[in-house]
This record gives sequence, structure tokens and C-alpha cells, in this order.
Amino acid sequence: MSNFDPVPGYQTYDQPSGPDRRFMRRQAATRRTAITVCTIADIAAGLLGLWILLFLLDANQANVFVEFVGGTSDWLAWWSQDIFTMDNEGLRVVLNYGLPALVYLLIGHGISARINRA
Repeated sequence: MSNFDPVPGYQTYDQPSGPDRRFMRRQAATRRTAITVCTIADIAAGLLGLWILLFLLDANQANVFVEFVGGTSDWLAWWSQDIFTMDNEGLRVVLNYGLPALVYLLIGHGISARINRA
């Protein structure tokens, strides 16, 4: 009996080889891609949500962190700027930055679900 023979009384597991192993690698790569897409969408929506929160709480606009979040949010929401023009500044920010956050979540999670189904 060699060191690599199964011990009597214990269940042995065969390691997949050949096409099964390639399928499992492809499946793992697909899953990682889906998680990456989902994570990017979540981060984008999170930054937009954070900017809405910072704006509504009247955060110090001269703070470096607040400037970073605001600039990144402007970059992420460039396409939705001034879709809604309200007199109430807070409502305008919520709608103009909340819409892209929602769109990024829906598209990102939709793409992720589609990748996982493939």
C-alpha cells in the first residue's frame, strides 16, 4: 500500500480531468467576471448615493473627500445632469444623481445575471 492509496473505510473523491476540468475553470472565470461587473456597478451606485447623502447633510464642500466624491459623482452622472430642474436643490440632487445610481444597479446586475446564465 502506497502513501497515495485511499484508506479503507473512507470515501474517495475523483478529481475531474480533461473536459470536465476545463468546464469548471471556464465556469469559475465566468463567475468571477459576473462578480466583477456587479461590484463595479455597486461601487458606482454607492458613490452616487454617498454624494446624495453628503449633499443633503450639507457636508463641507472644501473637504478633500467631499470634493473627490462630488467630482466622481459628476463624472458618473454626466449624462443625467439637469434632467430634473426643480426649485428645491436637495430634490434636484436626489433625482439627478439617484437616477444614474438606479440605472447602474439595474444594468450592472442585469449583465451579471446574464453572464451567470451563459
